[in-house]
Amino acid sequence: MTVLGDGVDALARESGFSGVVSVDRGGVPVFAEAYSLADRRHHVANTLETRFGIVSGTKGLTALTVVSLIEHGALSLSTTARSVLGRDLPLIDQRVTVEHLLGHRSGIGDYFDEDAGGEITDYQLTVPAHELSTTEAYLPVLDGYPAKFPPGERFSYCNSGYVVLALIAERVAGRPFHELVRDRVCAPADMCGTEFLRSDELPPGTATGYLPIEGVSRTNVFHLPVRGSGDGGIYSTADDISALWRVLFAGRIVSRDWGATMTRRHSDVPSKDRRYGLGFWLHASNDTVMPTGYDAGVSFRSVHDPQACLTHTVLSNTSDDAWKISRYLDQNLVPESG
Repeated sequence: MTVLGDGVDALARESGFSGVVSVDRGGVPVFAEAYSLADRRHHVANTLETRFGIVSGTKGLTALTVVSLIEHGALSLSTTARSVLGRDLPLIDQRVTVEHLLGHRSGIGDYFDEDAGGEITDYQLTVPAHELSTTEAYLPVLDGYPAKFPPGERFSYCNSGYVVLALIAERVAGRPFHELVRDRVCAPADMCGTEFLRSDELPPGTATGYLPIEGVSRTNVFHLPVRGSGDGGIYSTADDISALWRVLFAGRIVSRDWGATMTRRHSDVPSKDRRYGLGFWLHASNDTVMPTGYDAGVSFRSVHDPQACLTHTVLSNTSDDAWKISRYLDQNLVPESG
């Protein structure tokens, strides 16, 4: 094992990490290891092929789906949400556009406002989790939240905005959002292990999410929608995430020009020491793309440096496990080989 691998291994043992860690350079593996259990009840181990929820990492796939529809003429950045939503969600300002939603600059009220603070496991859905199996079913969850500020005024991370984008995508395309992501993003990227799964019927090879309750192995099944939508909930593998970066910057999902537009700065976010593009978090001062996902029983972070073709990805089936190892990789990986 390399020095890097020794360090990851030691940190994983020390922290009790559960998940997968992957590092590759230009698609060539540098380090990959799986730790602990995908299913604690049945003592099923995580493997490099295990699928994990990536929660808000889904937003990048949502953005790519929407931009692919823009490229094919079904939408534009200036399309207003109201022109597609009709009478649904009447509190959304008529000036809110697809571009505002993609860049978290819409100002719409958020059903899950992460800026409000509190523990991630404290949030309670306003409808039964099992009812949220389609994007249209999210309408009662999204409704009733007043606007926070006028469209375009500033950045404010908004989960509701990405469910609205999913609604817009499926209404203009005339197909379910989950199918659009599969056909417009996952298929061209050969992401065969990436899918919107139901949490109450996870297939073999998929990690169950566990809550951070000491001495208890309680799953997250009651804390998240039974099937995700535009703001989160897709399941993926380390190999698929790596493949996504390669094909995104090769222009195989959307054109290279659109890929560059999505991964350039549209907002500075000093409070997070990051910037934001269209669907992707960005490093504060360079071209590195760094989607992150955090929810009850799930944590995910992937960091891709397109100049060095260097990627590291950490997926975990617990709420907090991804962060220590991902920060270690930030500090110990360098663009040069070796």
